[in-house]
Amino acid sequence: MLKGLGGLGDMAKMMKSAQEMQAKMAELQEQMDQMEVTGESGAGLVKAVASVKGELKSLDIDPSIFDPNEKEVVEDLILAAIKDAQSRAQERMQKEMERMAEGMGLPPGMKLPF
Repeated sequence: MLKGLGGLGDMAKMMKSAQEMQAKMAELQEQMDQMEVTGESGAGLVKAVASVKGELKSLDIDPSIFDPNEKEVVEDLILAAIKDAQSRAQERMQKEMERMAEGMGLPPGMKLPF
């Protein structure tokens, strides 16, 4: 490729690879907006759904936990479900990034984005 230009051929190849990686990153970011994880607490009495990016999408609360005398318990269950969803989202995002890096032939453990 581009004989006679020395290292410019390699540079052009690197630039093309960088552009491909950028396009794949943009695609993955878009996909992560659509991917969802569910966090739970209280044996499933409270469920929080979040995008893989950690944005809370919905909250489902079983009505059986609404006891006015246990307001703090309900609040704790809600927070626990949200934190669980956010933790699962972070784990899923990391797995997706690792999968993408592996697909691009990057060394294991290399963090994306750079």
